[in-house]
Parts: sequence; C-alpha cells; structure tokens
Amino acid sequence: MALLDVSGVTLRYKTSSAVVTATERVSFTVDKSDRFVLLGPSGCGKSTLLKAVGGYMSPSEGRMTIGDREIHGPGADRMMIFQEFDQLLPWKSVLANVMFPLLTARKLSRRDAEAKARAYIEKVGLTRVVDAYPHTLSGGMKQRVAIARGMAMEPDILLMDEPFAALDALTRRTCQDELLQLWSETKFTVLFVTHSIAEAIRIGNRILLLSPHPGRVKAEVVDVDKVSNEDGSAGRLEKEIHDLLFAGEATAH
Repeated sequence: MALLDVSGVTLRYKTSSAVVTATERVSFTVDKSDRFVLLGPSGCGKSTLLKAVGGYMSPSEGRMTIGDREIHGPGADRMMIFQEFDQLLPWKSVLANVMFPLLTARKLSRRDAEAKARAYIEKVGLTRVVDAYPHTLSGGMKQRVAIARGMAMEPDILLMDEPFAALDALTRRTCQDELLQLWSETKFTVLFVTHSIAEAIRIGNRILLLSPHPGRVKAEVVDVDKVSNEDGSAGRLEKEIHDLLFAGEATAH
C-alpha cells in the first residue's frame, strides 16, 4: 500500500470575483522513502496540492489518504516547509525553534526534546549556531533550521514547497546537496514542489508533470535518480521533460 494516495483530486478556491479551479482530477501515489516531485509552470496548482496534502484545504472532488487514514486536516504525520524565510519564530533561538513543535506535541519531556532537536541540528550542520537567532542567519541556514525542525518530528512525509527558490544559485545547490545527503542517511519520504526542471531531476526519484492551469497530470517520470550528468542522460531527460510540459504551446500561439 502506498504511503500517500491522491485519487481524482479537484481543488477549487474562491477569490473576490470567481471560483478558481486549481487542479482537476489529479491522481498519484507516493511510496515510503520516495523523493516525489510535483513539477509544472506557475499557476498549475502544485503548491495548492501540497497544501491540500498538508490538510490546509479540502478537495472539491476525490480523496487523499496517508496510510489507511483519510486526510481531513493538518497532522504531525505531515510537516510542511515553505520557501519563505520568516517561517521561524524570530524570538526563539535555533535550538528553541527546532524544539518548539516537539514540546507542543507533548509527547517528549523537555530533556528528550532538546536531545532530539540537537541531533537533527547536527544532521543539517548547524551545531555551531545552535544558540543563534533567526535574524543572524543567512537564507540557506534558515532553511536548514526549518528542515531540521520538520524532520525532528519524524513525520511520515515531509512536504517542501519550493524551499530553495529564493536562494542564490550557489546556496541553492549546496542546500540541494545537503538535502540529498540527509535523505541518504535517513531515507525519509519527501513530496517536493518546484517549477525548475533541473531541480526536479536533481532532487527526485519520481516526477509528476502537471499541465498549466488548471493542473492536470501530463505524465509521470520514474527512475529519475538513475540519470547522471556524466553520461549526458540528465540533460537528455531535462529536454524530454521540457518537451512534455510545453508540447503544443508553439502551435497554440
């Protein structure tokens, strides 16, 4: 059984002037330890899908389950990481930020929560700034704190909404490397949203391609982690994905 099952999900939301259909009858499954990427152009509904999986909105049609439980709201089995750097509590240190959800869940003593928080801070390479406050950290460091905080909860699935999009190219590459290294150590499950084909290939082992608004499934690419830059297969896959995503646009205009 898949860890996450999204079946025929249509998502709609109201604006001041209309009802917007963000996705239409989208289906996919995510297995344990997958690095599953939702890829598509801006406005295709990929971030809206991630929010729905997080339990922050309900489908107009279809259903979503995690394990054998239908998703009806947020839960500790799903932790979300956004691209915004202000997701940390500015009045709390790095350690206190990572400890916060552990203490809020009331499943650990303060001593055990601190030990777990320190262990995950070490995993993301931030032990030297454990007592620092968010305003003293770079954008990349803030994202690593957010990742440590999410992983410390040991969720069934980590939801990442373009977490590196606001970073400069070098920092973004470093953060991608660190995420992959962390995955190799713990094999956590991640559902990752991006509009960058290159990032999708670098991060994912499976990629779901979504059409422009409203988002519909165009294709799924599997075994992505078997391609490489050395033999040129990553470049060829990037072109194939680009052609799949934008096929017909030239004639449409």
